[in-house]
Amino acid sequence: MKQPSIAVAIATAGRRETLTDILGELGSQQRLPDRIAVCPARPEDADRNALERLPFLVEMVSSPIGLCAQRNALLHMLSDVDIVLMLDDDFVMDRYYVAECVDLFARHDDVVMMTGEVIADGILGPGLELAEARAALAKDRMPEAEALRAVHNGYGCNMAFRMAPVRAHALLFDERLPLYAWLEDVDFSRRLAPYGRIVKSQRCRGVHMGVKRGRSPGLRLGYSQVANPYYMWRKGSLSARFASIQTARNLAANFSRMLRPEPWVDRGGRVRGNLLAMGDLVRGRIDPQRARELG
Repeated sequence: MKQPSIAVAIATAGRRETLTDILGELGSQQRLPDRIAVCPARPEDADRNALERLPFLVEMVSSPIGLCAQRNALLHMLSDVDIVLMLDDDFVMDRYYVAECVDLFARHDDVVMMTGEVIADGILGPGLELAEARAALAKDRMPEAEALRAVHNGYGCNMAFRMAPVRAHALLFDERLPLYAWLEDVDFSRRLAPYGRIVKSQRCRGVHMGVKRGRSPGLRLGYSQVANPYYMWRKGSLSARFASIQTARNLAANFSRMLRPEPWVDRGGRVRGNLLAMGDLVRGRIDPQRARELG
């Protein structure tokens, strides 16, 4: 069985040291990726001297600032590989992740996207340190049998997809979703979905550290939490039901916790952004791009 080629692609912003750590962890993979590519938002977001000391080549590409633009630059660079594994710059893979990912795509030619099992997610709390991620992986046990489950979309911190349909249908991440690009993973997944199955694998495992540096301020994110789902519904990549549920869930979380916010979340900023977006929606001028204008 011919094994497809695979590239790891990481868009990064404001996490210079974390990026170096995450790339260093790739050296422990049982099967190294065929290529590794990074797109920093700014030159200083990648420590090139440190990356040159790694025992494998890290390719660099530049692009305008914004997660979607950076991910598109990576897709253009990696257009000749079979599988692209998009990782967040704070995702730590189990040592078998790449090997299991390649094997999955080799055995299931109807799968166009795979997302792995996140055994610990720091995004739900104050974030995890690298030592905590390593400890969680050390205690984890991979299921013996493969268990694939159909899912609505890949999770942006770790999602792999076939490049053949991406090339054939000129699919790119939507750059009208600016900056942190809230729900860009869902949008891309749903536009890829007509060409095959999207699955979750329990044998591709990892930890999302959920580092708070480099994330959008609360005001911008709050605006995007309303504007992006609405925009995606209007263009057809999200159903009205999914967009409504996603927006309602975010509004409920922000307003209910505004008076006693978590120390690591700017709930007040998110609420102001939510209100701005709802005002724009009522006036008929809501636009994801407006998040760029907000401080």
